[in-house]
Amino acid sequence: MDMERANREIARWQALVAINSGRPYPVAETLILSALQSIPLQLTALELRRELDYLADRKLVDLQRHEGAPWTADLTRYGVDVVEYTLDCDPGIARPKKYW
Repeated sequence: MDMERANREIARWQALVAINSGRPYPVAETLILSALQSIPLQLTALELRRELDYLADRKLVDLQRHEGAPWTADLTRYGVDVVEYTLDCDPGIARPKKYW
């Protein structure tokens, strides 16, 4: 597996986890980016927006794209189920195997 693809898939999973931590409130992209960079995962704001857009296309997050302000993201019910391991996770997201 190439490193760029692996980083994208890890970023998607970690973004879902960060958004889940903010539930029931939407989480600003600046907070998500800060959480991902603390892993450390080298990710720019533009790359984060691409991954959030990907997750929105998969119906895992609802994005609010604010003009001139940070985006906010909230998990859909499908996103919650993926994070809580009650639904299978399709390829494209590096969700760790359930160990419990």
